[in-house]
Amino acid sequence: MTKLAPFDAADYLDSEEMMAEYLQACLDDVNPDVFLSALADVAKAKGMAEIARASGLGRESLYKALAPGAHPRHETIQKVVHALGLKMTFTPMSAP
Repeated sequence: MTKLAPFDAADYLDSEEMMAEYLQACLDDVNPDVFLSALADVAKAKGMAEIARASGLGRESLYKALAPGAHPRHETIQKVVHALGLKMTFTPMSAP
């Protein structure tokens, strides 16, 4: 029996473009935990301690804010996204 290592998306997020694409895809999901999980993956890929410092949040607060089921404030999400060197943008929905 072959034992597989657990999948960790952070291992594949090696460029800002890849991180932005990943977050955008997860933002489109109706489940808000998907986006929070993706934001945590990207923060982990960049380094949680670095993102906590750059966002002005404590490391434990950052982990709690990005945990499934959390309800972080918009200000917190904005700080994290900015600390990641990214920005959130919106586009019109395409007509079917």
